[in-house]
Amino acid sequence: MSGPFSPGEQKEDAFLNNMKELQDEKWYLTTQTFPALLARNAERFGDRTAQRWHGMDGMAALTYAELYEIVREAACGLLDMGVEKGDRIAIMAPTCPQWMWADYAVLCAGGITVSIYPTSSFREAVYILNNSGTRMLFVGDGHIAARVDRMRIKVPNLETVVVLTGSERSKGTLSFAALRRSGVAFAQEHVRAFDERRHAVGMDDIMTLVYTSGTTGLPKGVIHTHRTMNAGCRRDLAMIPSLTKEDCLLSLLPLAHTFERQCGHGVAMQAAVSIAYGTPQTFYEDLKAFSPTFFMSVPRIYERIYKRLQLQLHASSGFRKRLFERAIRVGCSVIGQRIAIDGWVDMTEGKDVVRQMPLGLKLQYRLMDKLLFSKAREQMGGRLRFAFSAAGSLPADLCKLFLAMGIPILEGYGSTETCNTLTLNPIHRILPGSVGAPCIGVTGRMGKDGEWEVKGEALFMRYWNQPDATADAFTDDGFFKTGDIVEPVSPETIRIIDRKKGLLVLDTGKTVSSSKVESLFLKSNMIDTVVPVATGQKYVTALIIPDLDGMLAYLDNRKVPYDRDALTFENGHCMAAGQDVVTHSDVVARIAEEVQFANRLLEPHERIKYYHITNRKLQIERGELTPTLKVRRNTVLANFADAIALLYQ
Repeated sequence: MSGPFSPGEQKEDAFLNNMKELQDEKWYLTTQTFPALLARNAERFGDRTAQRWHGMDGMAALTYAELYEIVREAACGLLDMGVEKGDRIAIMAPTCPQWMWADYAVLCAGGITVSIYPTSSFREAVYILNNSGTRMLFVGDGHIAARVDRMRIKVPNLETVVVLTGSERSKGTLSFAALRRSGVAFAQEHVRAFDERRHAVGMDDIMTLVYTSGTTGLPKGVIHTHRTMNAGCRRDLAMIPSLTKEDCLLSLLPLAHTFERQCGHGVAMQAAVSIAYGTPQTFYEDLKAFSPTFFMSVPRIYERIYKRLQLQLHASSGFRKRLFERAIRVGCSVIGQRIAIDGWVDMTEGKDVVRQMPLGLKLQYRLMDKLLFSKAREQMGGRLRFAFSAAGSLPADLCKLFLAMGIPILEGYGSTETCNTLTLNPIHRILPGSVGAPCIGVTGRMGKDGEWEVKGEALFMRYWNQPDATADAFTDDGFFKTGDIVEPVSPETIRIIDRKKGLLVLDTGKTVSSSKVESLFLKSNMIDTVVPVATGQKYVTALIIPDLDGMLAYLDNRKVPYDRDALTFENGHCMAAGQDVVTHSDVVARIAEEVQFANRLLEPHERIKYYHITNRKLQIERGELTPTLKVRRNTVLANFADAIALLYQ
């Protein structure tokens, strides 16, 4: 059987040939270390904007030449402190321009960057620092530095902490400005040291240790070299539309994860385009401020965009609400017919999505595009060419909705070990409900149990200090076992059914896909997420995690009073409420309707029999969500064990 489901052989020659064919159009499909990449951009595109962000006194920016100078000074500061090639140096900071400065300083000094989420628990951060043998740590600010101070007694190898924004706080702590000053003095005495160290970095040297956040257990350190990370960047650039100096990436996901760091920053650096910095909390403001042309995101954020539209509609006039609902029906009808005609949706710039369709539908769509969809695109900055979605399945209906509005979402699939993108929906061949076809240079197959197994140039080397885990991760013939169950959607494309560990097994032996159950509630404006429970039980129950913003808007529209003093907010979103909100009869009735609707779409053994509505959302700080907003089931089930137990009494 040919196609992505055949065992195949790793076609590295074909990968290289494809790259050579594309290089005439995409000059940036080149192979080099990341220190060499930074030097190339500074030399060839020194005046081009490299970074933009919201500074203390307004908008701030750096050119590639200025970025290179900052990195050079910081790297020389590291050399002055005795950093040797291969030393592990960690970064524990939120996504910000300084993260990149620290990363490239480490790489130019010949070091290995170890990424740690700033939201990591005390236990997890200590484990990563010790497991990696980290000797230096960059932290985002004084607050993180204070947390690290409490860890130091448990991390004997940690010599120095560098604070990226702010000043030093205690012995063994250094400000980034002080590091740069020492680097300037060092460079004056050792004129050739920086270039000698930078040039000593080879393609097969370890570039980074990225610890899988995981939804269970302690993380594993995934080793990527300059070669595997570069291969990942070239693979992605080969699959997406050509980038030019006019393009701009909006960076908002955690840089501690390879999705933002490689698919975002790595791709942007390879093509020498600018990077703007935002956050999920300021997403809409950032879109307007920076007018990006592409960004990385996860399904949860696309769901929030949709729910924001819903909330705006509830507050608008009846005519406007009916007009928008009509526009969505027309747009989704167009996308559905496009798939029926071609088998996919071609969102290439300049391509008419309503070609070959009835005149009446064409006219309706163009009217709705002028009245509403164009306004939605303006709200997203007005220049957006495409957006990525990964780290979870994007519901097909949600993908169609964005396509209808003229916003191409390229859904893909991968993991930290594969340097992200194994499969992708390219812009000219988007099939909602799938994660696309294997990328250039990737060979995939389905194992006997439906597990997706892959080979490719961007695969990780091994797990740090875990030879047994490395051996277990591969088949006897060298395919990496992704741990994901897949099924074909078309002869070329696949969709993810669930993690192997995400399949719940009832005491009857029947299986329930947690992802399938969760996906039925993703567009709800009353429910944030659903955590199904079934393993070892006679029937399925669930924790209903509320969308409290939606619930409050629902009650406000009905002028229902509730205890506002019991509400807890974070970044403008309600995170917790009193029991009077989640137990109100109107809310309970709405939730019951949504569960009943979902149950009609499930097999009898998959249906939710009983459920508990929590009065708070899941939180990263409680260990209930990964930094990419995936649910850590074991932690959630432990935190709500009493409520779950009542569902089985």
